[in-house]
Amino acid sequence: MNKKDIVSSVRKITEEILKSTDIELFDIEYVKEGPFKYLKVYIDKPGGITVDDTADISRVLNKKLDEVDLIKEQYFLEVSSPGVERPFKTEKDYLKNLNKLVEARLYKPIDDKKTVKGILTEKNENNIVIKSGENNFTIELKDLAKINRVIEDF
Repeated sequence: MNKKDIVSSVRKITEEILKSTDIELFDIEYVKEGPFKYLKVYIDKPGGITVDDTADISRVLNKKLDEVDLIKEQYFLEVSSPGVERPFKTEKDYLKNLNKLVEARLYKPIDDKKTVKGILTEKNENNIVIKSGENNFTIELKDLAKINRVIEDF
C-alpha cells in the first residue's frame, strides 16, 4: 500500500472514530524521519485539544489500526494538536483567523516580497487581503504557498 492510500485509509478510520465527538481531524501525515516511519494525526476542537483528548484518540486509533493491520511496516503513531501557528487548510481556518496576525508565503512575489505579514482582513472565493502597515495586499489563493496565524511575544 502506498503512502497516499495509507493516509486516505487512516483518514476514514479516524473520521469514523471522531464522528461521535466534538473533535475534528485537521490533517494526517505518514513520513519518514531518519530510519523511522511516523503516522502523525493532528486533531483539534473548539477551545483547543487536551492531553487527555490526544491520549484517548491515540488509544482507540492504535487499537483499530492493529485490528485492520493496514500498515505492514513498523511505525510510530503520534496524535497531537496542529498548534496555533498551523497552516490554513480549510475555509473555516481562514474565517476563524479574520482580523488576526498572519504570515503568507507566496509562489510569486508582490512588491518584491515573497512573504507578507499582517492582519488578514478579507477572504473570498479567489483571494485574501492582508493589511501590512499602511498597505493592503490582495493575494490570489492560487499564489499562496502557505499561510498561517502568527503569535507574537510581548
